[in-house]
Amino acid sequence: MKVSLSSYDNSWFDPGKGLFLKTCWFYINAVFFNSSIFPVSYLKTWLLEFFQARIGSKVVIKPQVNIKYPWNITIGDHTWIGEGVWLDSLAQINIGSNVCISQGAYLCTGNHDWSDPAFGLIVKPIHIEDGAWIGAKAVILPGVTIGTHSVVCAGAVVTRDTEPYMIYAGNPAVKIKERVIR
Repeated sequence: MKVSLSSYDNSWFDPGKGLFLKTCWFYINAVFFNSSIFPVSYLKTWLLEFFQARIGSKVVIKPQVNIKYPWNITIGDHTWIGEGVWLDSLAQINIGSNVCISQGAYLCTGNHDWSDPAFGLIVKPIHIEDGAWIGAKAVILPGVTIGTHSVVCAGAVVTRDTEPYMIYAGNPAVKIKERVIR
């Protein structure tokens, strides 16, 4: 059997909202989020809420953040989203309170079935629990839950759920030690 991308069909997938709203978001994201022109977080959180994201208080969103579909995003209180973060929200991304997602991190809710000749689309939600820290350039894959107060080190690729209060590093990410908060 060979791969045949000509038979790829994701017509079953509906990210929600109509074409008009998706098009409006595309331009809002390009101008206000995925650029350095508007560094002000309160304007960004207001825009996200306007597009039906659920946003807590005192959320900080740095420049050059890319958000696929805001209506699939929930962010708790006092959470920081660093520069260059990509929230690829084909499915729900739930981010708790007091979470830090560092520069260049990629939260990926979509993948492809490599065993399917048509390379079928797979989407699964991501959950980042309270107090977690996602390091710079880390990748969180579909269906993963990052446990409360766990740390994902810079450059790690998380393919499975993490345990609370543990530190993970590597590709694939493995538990390296316990996180002790003074």
